[in-house]
Amino acid sequence: MTDEAPAELVVSTGAAANGGSCVARHEGRVIFVRYALPGERVRVRITGDRGSYWHAEAFEVLEPSPDRVDSLCPIAGVDGAGCCDLAFAEPHAARVLKGQVVANQLERLGEFAWQGAAEPVGDDVALGWRARVRLDVDAEGRAGFHRYHSAELVTDLQCGQLPAGMLDGLDGPQWHSGEQVYVVVDDDGQRHVVATSRAPRCTRLVEGAADTVQRVAQRVWRVPVTGFWQAHRAAASTYSALVTEWTTGSGAASAWDLYGGAGVFAAALADVVGEAGRVLTVDTSRAASRSARTALADLPQVEVVTDSVRRVLGAQRGGADVAVLDPPRSGAGREVVELLAAAGVPRVVHIGCEAAAFSRDVGLYQRAGYTVEQIRVFDSFPLTHHVECVALLTK
Repeated sequence: MTDEAPAELVVSTGAAANGGSCVARHEGRVIFVRYALPGERVRVRITGDRGSYWHAEAFEVLEPSPDRVDSLCPIAGVDGAGCCDLAFAEPHAARVLKGQVVANQLERLGEFAWQGAAEPVGDDVALGWRARVRLDVDAEGRAGFHRYHSAELVTDLQCGQLPAGMLDGLDGPQWHSGEQVYVVVDDDGQRHVVATSRAPRCTRLVEGAADTVQRVAQRVWRVPVTGFWQAHRAAASTYSALVTEWTTGSGAASAWDLYGGAGVFAAALADVVGEAGRVLTVDTSRAASRSARTALADLPQVEVVTDSVRRVLGAQRGGADVAVLDPPRSGAGREVVELLAAAGVPRVVHIGCEAAAFSRDVGLYQRAGYTVEQIRVFDSFPLTHHVECVALLTK
């Protein structure tokens, strides 16, 4: 094994790893290669030396996979924007690949055997699915997308994830250096643009309204342009329908919606428990809680709390019949899972947007006495390596 990383190498790639790379080896050392598919022979540039392993990017494909296609995103790839790191993979093959990555993480970190492919969301298109985007602004006042792990921006705004016209008129030197530009096309088809800055702290409305209109199951939410809502235009409805499917008929009279955001799952759970039941939805975001209180004002069985999930669970004297969790990318973690188990919650729907963190949480649930009943994996972020995973656990 050599001590110093060479500038370039020719390698053959093996299985996909979590995070958007494929695994290759050189003289016994592992190399994580971006912009490659399994089974390819590629020329790579070493981009990071971590001692026991290297990071690299494939800049020339010598023997391509049959699943490789011309990039579906005109600005992504080596020396391009970091937006669409799987734009060169045929979409169905990409979903199979994502399923393999999740299966590997579940086996390694969750001690659970699962097989399957990521499922398409909504109308099953790889292009133009994103309804919300945030851009940074460079020193010349141009909005753009970051290169992979870089402060440098690509100011060509033709990302494949975005529907036609979403960023029309927003390119060029028209912004203040250091601003962030939020753009949303809401469920009424209206475009909203807000620019924010940290120093001085300022938010200015550029186009549309400060709040966007979002709809799930005949209910309307008004969510700040800068607030959280699912990026895929069909994701919120897809997850809400699954929560309803997995909790209806359970006999639940009480439910917890943890990391609940604007309360989409709280609305679904309110229908499950009925008017005589109780739903507690918890999130740390004041803006999200305001959206939840407004959207769910006609549901007296729903209580909206702005606080940390750990603190609220620690203060609960009783349990709940159902809990739905949609934690941040880092996952729920041991303390939250143990609090759910100690409260005797018999049915949990757990959602995760990062495969490793989701898999670790699945392992924690099993060690706390839960059984994994079902797992679904959704391709909620086409053209990228990201997925959304959902588990049903019972005790």
